Amino acid sequence: MALTVQKVADDLRRAIFDGELESGTPLREIAVAGSLGVARSTVREALTLLVAEGLATREPNRGVAVAAPRPESVRDVCRARLVLEGAGVLRWREASEEQRDRVRLALADYIAAVHREAGYQELNERHLAFHVSLVALTGSPRLVAMQEALVTELKLALAQVDRIRRNAHDQAESHAALVDLLDRDDVAGAHAFLDRHLADAADAIVEALQLA
Repeated sequence: MALTVQKVADDLRRAIFDGELESGTPLREIAVAGSLGVARSTVREALTLLVAEGLATREPNRGVAVAAPRPESVRDVCRARLVLEGAGVLRWREASEEQRDRVRLALADYIAAVHREAGYQELNERHLAFHVSLVALTGSPRLVAMQEALVTELKLALAQVDRIRRNAHDQAESHAALVDLLDRDDVAGAHAFLDRHLADAADAIVEALQLA
């Protein structure tokens, strides 16, 4: 049963990230169960997972629907990310070589996914994993956990941006430029770059949400 629940959740996530299920779309248990050929109880558990991840919302007497990110929440999350990711960037010199290599590997994984034209869900995961790797430079598991919670809120909104702007290549180049600054030991420049990057990201996401 658990495997089936995970498979249903995976199918729904893919449909959400690929734009087949837009923000606000109701996720009816009977309809989903019928289309996927599974029991309603299985769908119910899968929807609970999506609600916990912030990809769906559940309201009394209205059921479950695909979540609709709010612009004010997006901007607040990006401000909080700057605090966490900025702390990691500023610790680049003190971080271990293993921690720095994780940042480089996360970037390489993201660029590879872009080049093979991976789906929006994988691009989303690779993109956000890179930003988590920046926070990991602090060496603090608690800060990493905080970052992971923040990026979960952004997954749906970032997918919206990628679908509208088709900007995965531009994003990869931007992230490579950030790591290049770090590798050249320009930590102050990298932090300023990150500040601009996250501010631009917030603007792009909000604009995309308004176009949706």
